[in-house]
Amino acid sequence: MSQGIDVVGLYVRDQDEALSFYVDKLGFRVHTDVRNGDYRWLTVQHPDQPSFQLGLFAPGPPVHDAATAQTLRAMVAKGAMPPLVLAVPDCRAAYDRMVTRGVEFTQEPIDRYGHVDAGFRDPSGNGWKMIESGR
Repeated sequence: MSQGIDVVGLYVRDQDEALSFYVDKLGFRVHTDVRNGDYRWLTVQHPDQPSFQLGLFAPGPPVHDAATAQTLRAMVAKGAMPPLVLAVPDCRAAYDRMVTRGVEFTQEPIDRYGHVDAGFRDPSGNGWKMIESGR
């Protein structure tokens, strides 16, 4: 059995909206989608990284009270959460492909620090850096 980090979670305002974004626009695959009453455990995986899951979790009961859930949703919407990093072999090609799928970028690809990178946000406001993994 392997050890290490298995799931990292993101707070999203709407799990169905997030699922559509991560699967249809970024090309992730559904790993787990189960419900226990009002609680939904929803994870996706990048197709080239099957040992790692990204959890798409909605703030609210039973984990959070209403006030905490509202605060978390507001923080995510403002882009206050730490950014995630998506490594790609060709940042400009990935940018072109993702733009045609409807991903809205906050930064077009630029050369800096010896790499090409771009920025985008998911529909909930979670920030992403897309960085070229090497030349």
